[in-house]
Amino acid sequence: MSGAELYYKSMNRRDFIKTSLGALAGLIAVGTGNSFGLSKNEKEATRWAFLADTHIPEDVSDNYRGFYPYQNLQKVIPQIIADLPDGVAIAGDLARLEGKSGDYANLKKLLRPVAEKTPVFMALGNHDNRENFLRVFNKIAGDKQPVGGKHVVVVNKPPIRLIILDSLFYVNKVPGLLGRAQRRWLEDYLRKCDDTPTILCFHHTLGDGDGDLLDVPRLFNIIKPIRKVKAILYGHSHAYGFSEFEGIHLVNLPATGYNFSDTEPVGWVEAQLTAKGGDFTLHVVAGNKEKDGSVKKLAWRI
Repeated sequence: MSGAELYYKSMNRRDFIKTSLGALAGLIAVGTGNSFGLSKNEKEATRWAFLADTHIPEDVSDNYRGFYPYQNLQKVIPQIIADLPDGVAIAGDLARLEGKSGDYANLKKLLRPVAEKTPVFMALGNHDNRENFLRVFNKIAGDKQPVGGKHVVVVNKPPIRLIILDSLFYVNKVPGLLGRAQRRWLEDYLRKCDDTPTILCFHHTLGDGDGDLLDVPRLFNIIKPIRKVKAILYGHSHAYGFSEFEGIHLVNLPATGYNFSDTEPVGWVEAQLTAKGGDFTLHVVAGNKEKDGSVKKLAWRI
């Protein structure tokens, strides 16, 4: 997002969202192999690091609003390694603006220390480019799904399931779209899979603005009656917040690269996920640090 598009439009589709904003595309692995080991407490909880909007540039000195995305991720990686989670997921806008190969080369270099220890997964946002991304990140973890024109991957990590959908529509244009084929796949998959608590993750916000996910009403129509869907994680707004739709938690992840407003944090979220809910801890590296270390506890709908 850029220029006049930088401002997040509030979520006012009241027929679909009960909002409180005041307050992850392919799943691509950086690590080796196509699966990862289960933790000792696999039946009780799994720990994840969730990031969004890293905006890593080819030029490491590139900055916006006084923030240096390259340096911010440099600060985040050691924090993640210090208390290693079972996985790391980034909810899109990996690259600075146009998804250049050099952007992804730098991102891969930054992620390597953590990727050597735990899997790193990435969804694509509107500032990403699939072709360039896949040229640099050519190993995919998890269960890749046959959805034409989209990269969709399922990760089963007991006691939860993570599905990262592809909301990339056009490169360097703001709106997002899942599309008919992906929605049909999702509905079919959710109806056939077991009742493991499921979290969806993609890039775009869930409002009714021109820069949001354009087919969000259709998505909500699909997931509303499927009780195993517990939460949606997304980025795009460069804001941190929690809201709900029909008991489904909507978690707007903070940007790691930079914020659009001085009131917002810049950082990442650590999540302890169980079959009954999740604890989301905010880690701030820049921006508004008032809520650094704060924990939001969510209970899954039954």
